[in-house]
Amino acid sequence: MKKSARVAALLLLALAAYLSLSPVPVRPVSWEAPAAPGYVGVHAPNKRLSSLQMIPLGAEEGPEHIVLARDGKLYAAMASGNIMRMNPDGSAQEIFANTGGRVLGFDFDAAGYLIAADAIKGLLSISPDRRITVLADKVGGDPIRYADAVVVAGNGKIYFSDASARFAPSQWGGTFEASVLDIIEQSATGRILEYDPASKATRIVAKGLSFANGVALSRNEQTLFVNETGKYRVWKIDVAATNLDVTGGAPQASVLFDNLPGYPDNLMRGLDGKIWLGFAKPRTPAADWMADKPFLRQLALRLPRALWPIPKTYGHVMAFTEDGKVVADLQDPSGVYPETTGITETADRLYVQSLHARGLGWLRQMAP
Repeated sequence: MKKSARVAALLLLALAAYLSLSPVPVRPVSWEAPAAPGYVGVHAPNKRLSSLQMIPLGAEEGPEHIVLARDGKLYAAMASGNIMRMNPDGSAQEIFANTGGRVLGFDFDAAGYLIAADAIKGLLSISPDRRITVLADKVGGDPIRYADAVVVAGNGKIYFSDASARFAPSQWGGTFEASVLDIIEQSATGRILEYDPASKATRIVAKGLSFANGVALSRNEQTLFVNETGKYRVWKIDVAATNLDVTGGAPQASVLFDNLPGYPDNLMRGLDGKIWLGFAKPRTPAADWMADKPFLRQLALRLPRALWPIPKTYGHVMAFTEDGKVVADLQDPSGVYPETTGITETADRLYVQSLHARGLGWLRQMAP
């Protein structure tokens, strides 16, 4: 009995030492998470997203970004690095291009070039004849580690998010793993960049964002809407800002939505002036409780991944106007379609974006 007790004590000491001292890649920063609002008011629970129809994608998965282009074709970025092209009904699927990385967002410029934010490669341009060119993989000599979302302005300038200056997906097991590390750390190194094709120069518009994610332009193209995933909010940022630290407070940046019920992901321009926002995950009480407890967040990363404070899946998207009025809210509490990261709206369909879905979900367009 004494020997067994000694062995058990040694095992407990070894476990305690591992949980306390084993190295982890994050240096957590204490912050104060606002009390989660839950699903109330305009976000009251509903099942409007639960009747998705599916377009099979074969061996592909993760249609994270979807665009209906001027050629009438639907383009979708997949986890494999493929950008698929198909008819709006999902027929005639083909590989348009493969970047060798992971495209998380793209847009088309006036000449029909596909401008892609590739989390591995940086900012890319893909010509109509499928030639791939790297436009930017550094800013001021610093690597662009996590290109995420992109939008092209009418004047040709390209605005895109570098979600994390700390955790590159190429080094930390992929886009999802790197995002978890960045959000757990909360060092707020995300930034918004501008690439000017005329000068081929890249500059920092704004910084200090906890996982800078979705980006959309206002109709007059003077303001950027930006999702700050790690702090559950949406910013409005002046496109003319330069190296603006949003944590310091400035008239060129303001919070449009604060304390959202989930982790906001992509932003997509819809019809009639609305902007669609997708939530990758709902909030979790454990993550909010540990916000001001950096040591516990370090400890959590030493546990098996199944015990990390990663929320369950919960389908949720919303649409809002530029002045911050929520005009649509669609949910699926069952979370059957994983990570509803955004919506692509066409005249007759809503296509649902996702990091890991094995098909492309869609709904018939809602009646006005």
